[in-house]
Amino acid sequence: MKYSIIVPVYNRPDEVDELLGSLTEQTEKDFEVIIVEDGSSVTCEKVCNGYKATLDIHYFMKENSGPGQSRNYGVARAKGEYVIILDSDVVLPPGYIESVSDELEKAPADAFGGPDKAHSSFTDIQKAISYSMTSFFTTGGIRGSKKKKLDKFYPRSFNMGVRRDVYNKLGGFSKMRFGEDIDFSIRIFKAGCKCRLFPESWVWHKRRTDFRKFFRQVYNSGIARINLYKKYPESLKLVHLLPMVFTVGVLSLVIISAVGRVLMHYDDIDRWYWLCAGPWLPILAYCLLIFVDSSKQNRSLKIGLESIAASFVQLMGYGFGFIEAWWKRCVLGKDEFSAFEKTFYK
Repeated sequence: MKYSIIVPVYNRPDEVDELLGSLTEQTEKDFEVIIVEDGSSVTCEKVCNGYKATLDIHYFMKENSGPGQSRNYGVARAKGEYVIILDSDVVLPPGYIESVSDELEKAPADAFGGPDKAHSSFTDIQKAISYSMTSFFTTGGIRGSKKKKLDKFYPRSFNMGVRRDVYNKLGGFSKMRFGEDIDFSIRIFKAGCKCRLFPESWVWHKRRTDFRKFFRQVYNSGIARINLYKKYPESLKLVHLLPMVFTVGVLSLVIISAVGRVLMHYDDIDRWYWLCAGPWLPILAYCLLIFVDSSKQNRSLKIGLESIAASFVQLMGYGFGFIEAWWKRCVLGKDEFSAFEKTFYK
């Protein structure tokens, strides 16, 4: 068997149903599916049983330990030459597995990953969140795209493939609750393994369904970046600082404007105008940039407006998490931590 598809799941039977449905439509069939239920109270066992006639599917239930350890649990029971790690909130186009095989035939790889996009059936907020997570104007393209423009591509756990012998040799995912996929990717590179972006092996990725859940996700991503820095100091790049710089910059501009309004004398408006209104110009310019770009990509003015909110949530949520983690870990010397653990999925 060539591929073992590993999917950890926590209280998401509807998502698993959609993912399994897309797997039945794959043009290449040489794969098994391993679903690992990570201590869910709402299980997907019944959903999985409904696909036994059409998929080589194996369902396991275990105590909750987080997605990384659940993936390791699944890989320990896998038979394929390659393991493909997917999140439960992705849906695959029919040619996904075939595209992976095509890339591996062109050139071997020890590990690989692919980009993601929003499906036409996603909600407008999901499309706005997808835009904010993939746009050059928010993430700088570091999450991968269909263009081969990165010197190193670090696969993410929503769409990641690894040779099973390499996975086992490296010990799989660490016990980090967030950022565990980047931790694994860093160890893959440190081991001298070949890792590539497969631009045609993309998935539809739903991500979060509202901005509150999205904020919790990116806040922990900001914390995870500092946790990774403490383990691998060389992993922190200039691009990873940009959300923090953006956050501090926006707050500074808002404070300057507020101070200017307090100090402003209405009999001398011309003198104070730029101190009050001027700081908002770069913020408004950025909003306009996001609105135009997203509206054009999504062909929707509504999604363009929601993309402004999604971009600020993404950048400032990450920035606040980054700042908190920097203060606690780099200044106060505290141990690794994360936030919203009890309410992360609510």
